[in-house]
Amino acid sequence: MSDKTILVVGTSGTKGDELSYLAQVIRGQGGAVATMDISVPGDPTAPCDYSKHDLAEPGGSSIQAAIDSGDEDKAMQIMAQGSAALALKLYQDGVFDGLIVLGGTMGMDVALDLCQALPIGVPKYVVSTVFFSPLIPPERLPADVQMILWAGGLYGLNSVCKASLSQAAGAVLGAARAVEKFKFDEPLVGMTSFGKTVPQYMVSLKPALKARGFEVAVFHATGMGGRVFESLAGGRQRGATLMPVPPAL
Repeated sequence: MSDKTILVVGTSGTKGDELSYLAQVIRGQGGAVATMDISVPGDPTAPCDYSKHDLAEPGGSSIQAAIDSGDEDKAMQIMAQGSAALALKLYQDGVFDGLIVLGGTMGMDVALDLCQALPIGVPKYVVSTVFFSPLIPPERLPADVQMILWAGGLYGLNSVCKASLSQAAGAVLGAARAVEKFKFDEPLVGMTSFGKTVPQYMVSLKPALKARGFEVAVFHATGMGGRVFESLAGGRQRGATLMPVPPAL
């Protein structure tokens, strides 16, 4: 019996072989797979657990509206909203334990929205031909996403891209097996800090809070550390209540 299930997402109409390879590697390592198709034109070469027809409705639209739009960007926005809403519901229902999304330039937008919808701590991997590209502004990146360059990833499988895909498949399954999920046995207080402000308040404040029964998580407020804090404070993680502590205290 498989111990963890990975949701494998991509445009099955154009990347069916690559997505099937990802699923094959995950199953070969003892994991289970659920598949989601975010294609607009084209049909998958193999059945998917969640088809493109299942996705548009949760986002408040329809696949026909996406097709009829005649605008690839608008169509992918419809798929992004729908896939994000459905993926969150599936995760909350316990359907999958980790996520991997395969995409190119347009698929990247869907991938980032989908990852952004899931709580902090859920293993989420994006394999993309445009990773490390200036086309992706930093503010679009989910705080805890893991990204792998899909080297040699255009127009079919080859030995170069299989190296990328197999590593990604092993990484997401390993992360799903290893991750220690948030328990929230104690109320959680989040602190933000810039390194040199630590002696001014954190050294004395953290032990005092712990003595009062709070768990304390300290986030470096530069870059992604601050983004993780904001995601948690924004209520995307059930059970967490975080309060920023001004450096002046």
